[in-house]
Amino acid sequence: MTARSSNLNFKLVLLGDGRVGKTSLVLKYVSNVFSEKQEATIQASYLAKRLVIEGVPITLAVWDTAGQERFHALGPIYYRDADAALLVYDITDMDSFIRVRKWVKELQQMASKPIVMAIAANKSDLVRENKFDLHEAESYASSIGAGFFVTSAKFGTGVDEIFLHIATRVLQLKKEGGDLSPIPQRKAIIVVENEPQKELQPKCCT
Repeated sequence: MTARSSNLNFKLVLLGDGRVGKTSLVLKYVSNVFSEKQEATIQASYLAKRLVIEGVPITLAVWDTAGQERFHALGPIYYRDADAALLVYDITDMDSFIRVRKWVKELQQMASKPIVMAIAANKSDLVRENKFDLHEAESYASSIGAGFFVTSAKFGTGVDEIFLHIATRVLQLKKEGGDLSPIPQRKAIIVVENEPQKELQPKCCT
């Protein structure tokens, strides 16, 4: 692959318990909007973001999956062919972090190719600064080769950074033919363009 390739499409799937803020994160990133009363995702929805990294035009296709347990069996449908996964937990709820570990195990078992992973400790706006322990989550992320970011969809903290980190790592993976070695982020020159929200999945289910 050359640095001046035609537009690339990267598939990113969001995983995590219900109500941890997955939808709020992606809406903040793609459309720069936030709602305190965001409805729960039913099944899955799709949004896209166009960006340019190191001169390469990319469309980041973000699949926002339902976190409720009754939709769990649908997970492999969405992440089996994904290039990357963003695993989200609520920084005030360590049970949701434990669930992230389970998602990672599934990804490692089910993914059909090397997959870039990042972990978002979301809802940092709900806790006082330095009043939460990130050591366990940071250590775990490092152990699986995942990026780790503290995020707030409400204030936008860490949102652009985590999505751009993911897209840059996927690009490096494509260039190197499957090598997930770390990339120096200083080499990433990024220009971002917005694309409207798209709904490709019906919001209905049994």
